[in-house]
Amino acid sequence: MSFPDLLGEIARLAPELRGRISVNEPLAPYTWFRVGGPAQILFMPADEADLAYFLARLPREIPLTVIGLGSNLIVRDGGVAGVVIRLSAKGFGDIAVEDGHRLRVGAAVPDVKAARAAADAGIDGLAFYRGIPGGIGGALRMNAGAHGGETKDTLIEARGVDRDGTLRVFSNADMGYSYRHCSAPESVIFTQALFQGRPGDPAAIVAEMDRITAAREASQPIREKTGGSTFKNPEGGKAWQLIDAAGCRGLVVGDAQVSEMHCNFLINRGAATAADIENLGETVRRRVRETSGFDLHWEIRRIGVA
Repeated sequence: MSFPDLLGEIARLAPELRGRISVNEPLAPYTWFRVGGPAQILFMPADEADLAYFLARLPREIPLTVIGLGSNLIVRDGGVAGVVIRLSAKGFGDIAVEDGHRLRVGAAVPDVKAARAAADAGIDGLAFYRGIPGGIGGALRMNAGAHGGETKDTLIEARGVDRDGTLRVFSNADMGYSYRHCSAPESVIFTQALFQGRPGDPAAIVAEMDRITAAREASQPIREKTGGSTFKNPEGGKAWQLIDAAGCRGLVVGDAQVSEMHCNFLINRGAATAADIENLGETVRRRVRETSGFDLHWEIRRIGVA
């Protein structure tokens, strides 16, 4: 699918943009599933000021979508209308160690890189990020967690830019965190986070990270084209157990498959479409509902048009 060109209007409204902007760019290469159609406009701002400048001038009627590292994302085959913003490592990839065992991290930093930086600085409490695929921006938005830790446990504040280009800072309490949920306005694009750790021995922290790595490799299909954990654990149950009990382990739709290793993971076996993956997920949800009465909710974000 090809969308009408918005570039001329954006160039007129925001002539001093410094970031990279492109038209009808395929989004599949930006996702771990490697599926999906194009963005009508893809904008990668140069830095926070460039992002604020752009948002202040973008007409409200133009849809706006934000993507991160693409680990927890399905882009539908028809693509995404309007503007898609992706924060780059160049503009949003800084990491700074601050006094009091604190770490300031840009939103485009991969979770694993943040964990490593904390370990190198002797900051304990962030090792759990080693087990989370994705970036800090996504972790802020969904209260990402694994291996006994969650974002809410260590965050001091998050910084971002809202839809009208205003810089905002949110305390931990302002984020309204719960399980895989954040109550901060959806219109805010997070740009950085400040985390509070505690004193730790770098070697011991690295050893914990190695343990987390080994556990992931033994139990999750991390070398496949996958999007990580597909469904949230419902209250009173575990998603993977419910999926397994419903007979969905190894289930195939098109070229998408429920992982044999961990059945809360969906896999693109090589030629799957976004529709294959989403239809497989909905088939799993239906079978779990029929066999157990539990209603699974997607943890993977789905955007665009079919």
